[in-house]
Amino acid sequence: MANTKEDEWLYTISAKRKLIDFNFKEIWRYKDLLLLFVKRDIVTLYKQTVLGPLWYLIQPLFTSVIFTLIFNNLGQIQTGTVPPFLFNLAGITAWNYFRDCLNNTSSTFTKNQNIFGKVYFPRVILPMSITISNLLKFGIQLLIFVGFFVYYSVIGFELSINPNIFLFPVYVVIMALLGLGLGMIFSSLTTKYRDLSVLLTFAVQLLMYVSAVPYPMSEAKAKFPPLVAKLVEYNPLTQIMEGFRYMLLDTGEFNSSRFLYTLFISLFIFLLGLIIFNRTEKSFIDTV
Repeated sequence: MANTKEDEWLYTISAKRKLIDFNFKEIWRYKDLLLLFVKRDIVTLYKQTVLGPLWYLIQPLFTSVIFTLIFNNLGQIQTGTVPPFLFNLAGITAWNYFRDCLNNTSSTFTKNQNIFGKVYFPRVILPMSITISNLLKFGIQLLIFVGFFVYYSVIGFELSINPNIFLFPVYVVIMALLGLGLGMIFSSLTTKYRDLSVLLTFAVQLLMYVSAVPYPMSEAKAKFPPLVAKLVEYNPLTQIMEGFRYMLLDTGEFNSSRFLYTLFISLFIFLLGLIIFNRTEKSFIDTV
């Protein structure tokens, strides 16, 4: 009789904690809420701005122009047969997705403490919704890249897509896992140490320059001191940027062992972030 009674409950609250508590069934049960958060993120991001979604277009274009003027014209960074502007646009498109996933998920607890304190739902839904909603921005910026790719091809540049383009979605998933994992780690830490949010903003800006976003890996090897070149080379984000340009522009370096290395690092950081996030969500309301 006791077992029958217990089976009737939808949820069981207990003191037991799993090391990795990623309940797919529960997340699926809250899929409507996940979609609602995704819609909220998309609608409210530029709701009270003058240009609205046009910022999706303006930001990567202006950044690419600045990178082209500073790094390619003044710094004499060579991009081979690929136009410097198109080369920079590919790197910036990939970087923007990672950066937005990291920055926006890193404040999950502090921004949503009022919601978390009033109603129950799987907390991991919020950082997941941010990662999914950022795909829209990434897709729009990718279409801009495709437009310029066609333009440069028409005016005479010999451009081609690498046959390994089928790996492109894998790179997107790797980038999402890496950004989501790091974001959940920082989100958990900032519940106790608010200074980390300021440090993260500064660190992300520096991270871009050691991730081969405005230059190819070949230039880093040729012009950087050996120690810095190794740091850039074994940075997982460098492998992602090089992979993006290799798939889309058939330029740069691709190594299967480093691809697997990047995939492993991203999965590890995601699982580590998930563990820390699940541990923090049970007690963060007392410290936030």
